[in-house]
Amino acid sequence: MAVETKEYRAEARFQRVSPQKARLVLDLIKGRGVQEALETAQFTKKRIAPVIHKLLTSAVDNAKYVSGEQGIDLDVDNLYVKQAIANDGPRMKRIRPAPMGRAYRYQRRLTHIILSVAERDGGHSHLVTKAVEPETVAKPAKKTAAKKAAPKKTAAKKPVAATKKKAKK
Repeated sequence: MAVETKEYRAEARFQRVSPQKARLVLDLIKGRGVQEALETAQFTKKRIAPVIHKLLTSAVDNAKYVSGEQGIDLDVDNLYVKQAIANDGPRMKRIRPAPMGRAYRYQRRLTHIILSVAERDGGHSHLVTKAVEPETVAKPAKKTAAKKAAPKKTAAKKPVAATKKKAKK
C-alpha cells in the first residue's frame, strides 16, 4: 500500500511574459529542494525571476498552512519543487505603425505559471544510487569489431574550362 504524497501549489496567472521565457527560469528550479530553488530564483537575472521567487514562497506558505489545518506532520526542509509549468494565457493583439501608412499586427503573450511542491519520500530519495550487482562487475566486457563504412563514390566531374573551349570551336 503506497502512501500518496500531498502536493501544495500556487498559481500566478496573467503574467506579462511569454511562456517560453518563463520556462527558462522554471527549468532551473524544477526538481530542486525548496531552499535551493529559492536561492536560484533570487539570483537569476531574468525579469520573471522575482515573480517565480514570490510564487515559490507562496507555495511553501500554502504547504505550512494546509498541513497545520489538516494536522499533517510536514518537514519544510524536505520539500522540493515537484511541478513547474508555464502555460499560455490569452494573447493581447496590438498594432504597430509601419511604413507608408500601413499597420503591422503583433501579439503580447501572457502566461499562467503553476508551481507545486511536495515532500520527498523518506529523506533524499534523489541521492540514492542503484546497487551494482556483483555478476556484472566480474564479467569482462566483450569487444566487438566495428565495421568500416565503405567510402562513397562520387561521380567524376569534367573540368568546366575545357568544355567551354570545345563549345566555342
